[in-house]
Amino acid sequence: MNKKDAEKRIAKLRELINDYRYHYHVLDESIMSEAAADSLKHELTLLEAEYPDLVTPDSPTQRVAGKPLDKFEKVAHEKRMISLADVFSEEEIKEWIRRNEKLIPGGKISEFFTDIKMDGLACSLKYRDGVFYQAVTRGDGLVGEDVTLNVKTIQNIPLNLRSNPSASDTLKAVRPSLRSSANGLPPEVEVRGEIVIFKEDFEKLKDKFANPRNLAAGSIRQLDPKIAASRPLKFIAYDLVTPNMPTWKEAYDALRELGFQTSGEDKVFKDTEMTQMFHYIAELDEYRKGLKFNTDGMVIKINDRSIYDELGIVGKTPRGAVAFKFPAEESTTKVRDIVISIGRTGAATPVAILDPVSVAGTTVRHASLHNADEIARLDVRIGDTVIIYKAGDIIPQVKEVLTSLRPDGAEPFDYEAALKKQYPDLAFERPEGEVVYRVKGESSDFILKRAIEYYASKPALNIEGLGEKNVVALVDSGLVKSIADLYRLRVDEIAKLERFGELSARNLVTAIGASKHPSLAKFITALGIRHVGAQTAVSLARRFKSLEALIDATEDELLEINDIGVVVAEAILAWFADEDNTKLLEDLKELGVWPLEEVVGGLPLEGKSYIVTGTLESMGREEAEDELRELGATVTSSVTKNTTALIVGDKPGKSKLEKATKLGIPTISEAEFLNLLSQ
Repeated sequence: MNKKDAEKRIAKLRELINDYRYHYHVLDESIMSEAAADSLKHELTLLEAEYPDLVTPDSPTQRVAGKPLDKFEKVAHEKRMISLADVFSEEEIKEWIRRNEKLIPGGKISEFFTDIKMDGLACSLKYRDGVFYQAVTRGDGLVGEDVTLNVKTIQNIPLNLRSNPSASDTLKAVRPSLRSSANGLPPEVEVRGEIVIFKEDFEKLKDKFANPRNLAAGSIRQLDPKIAASRPLKFIAYDLVTPNMPTWKEAYDALRELGFQTSGEDKVFKDTEMTQMFHYIAELDEYRKGLKFNTDGMVIKINDRSIYDELGIVGKTPRGAVAFKFPAEESTTKVRDIVISIGRTGAATPVAILDPVSVAGTTVRHASLHNADEIARLDVRIGDTVIIYKAGDIIPQVKEVLTSLRPDGAEPFDYEAALKKQYPDLAFERPEGEVVYRVKGESSDFILKRAIEYYASKPALNIEGLGEKNVVALVDSGLVKSIADLYRLRVDEIAKLERFGELSARNLVTAIGASKHPSLAKFITALGIRHVGAQTAVSLARRFKSLEALIDATEDELLEINDIGVVVAEAILAWFADEDNTKLLEDLKELGVWPLEEVVGGLPLEGKSYIVTGTLESMGREEAEDELRELGATVTSSVTKNTTALIVGDKPGKSKLEKATKLGIPTISEAEFLNLLSQ
């Protein structure tokens, strides 16, 4: 076959393979067997290998995962990616309509557009002259991260907008607003949607992962595209940003004509059909469990996009749309324990540790009890059977105690006694007029500063430029009110502070940005969970391998780790159950801050235990301990019969040397230690 014939054959193969992809991955129907499709792909691969200059970015062969990245690059959204305000009743929807009708000319909204609210990772796809070239996460709505290589592996995303043959003809006839170029397509197209994993696909993976949303988000945030390519991700479109269509209904029609998959649940209701819309919401709540994907509500928008845009945005939410959340689901379970978490403001919040139970599609292991008064009101006790509920994504709550099922001997919970037992080294007070106990003598700003310093310290994320004085300046200025605010800092804001100039401000923002994807162990350390130091963080990372798995860990699973006892397990459970901490993790994830999954196995020092004592010339003790942990070793502070060796620097601890000699534990000099690392 000569090159001219090969070019024709390649074009036909691409068209047929793309048609198969569209029918199989978007329409959920097959026009040929998978084996036949694989054969066509193989032929195309061979032809492109023979004529590499004929390979194009939108070829079906280019979906393969590329090389791992060092980091994700930031990308500013041309149009802000927004979040929606939640409503929970018909009356709230009616009130939303009344508010908007006061703001628009004529005072009447004629049509509403509705669609299912997807539970996934929001992402923006960009096309130039019909060819896919970039994918960007939501991030903070203004700036996201470039995840093009990962998203390119998702099979139901068209790499070329003309790859759906039926769309090309339809666009020319029906969508004049899309015809800005000779090929019937505008020069720039931006499509937004959710990256999800269907329930059926997740069932095959649920033993390894917490839930479909976390798996989808975690897959896209991996630096190695091969991970995303190995997982059954789907992209469900919900907005055509460019070009702007007159109505949401027309935008969805155009999306489907361009070859994108939508939820298939979108509808239009006129202002005279409000009763039908509310009836549809009720119906959807019933049959949503049978849908392919997880959902927790329905999006309602003003269908006319000119009115929608004119109403504008308040904070992060548009006036022209709301998300109706379905009623909370309930279940019963037992209270195994009640632990108290100390939040970033010093507030002591009680948390019920529960027998795991499925509620609203997720496994619930703990519930907030809010404060001592709430515990007294509910009269909840350890061992009680309780009804818990969960609305949307909020922390599960205890609704009622089934006292008739209370075990004999269950005693009322003594809140102050529990505080003394769980935090013997802290003093608490309950300010007059408040319901919350707080750490005595420490302001919320002081606690925040201490938390940020530790987050940025060498044992944690080692963020250069976030020492004590700079942290004080940032918090006192009001620029940083939580750890998540570090990732919202701008150079121009910091440069205005007394301690900073343009260069130091830029260096600090760069250093903070470089900390977005730390190792799992470093990130766990940085969270500052009580009793969880660097070595315990390493043990947790090796056991659970991802932050999502650790968040969902049970007390029994935590206690399986050798160096974790009941006190440490309770501290971990309490930290992840605290609403402040949950909000922090959600904010960090939205900002693109998330640890890498732990790679376990094959490390040269696995199963060995070392102690570093004295001063090393070549590196600090913390750096030496980090080096050992990265090679799989356990680093401890006390000599036992299980210690492999004592690494001895200048002026070592006398008691450690004596005990090592007594137990016959070998010692290693700094030179021998460096040789060990080099090998």
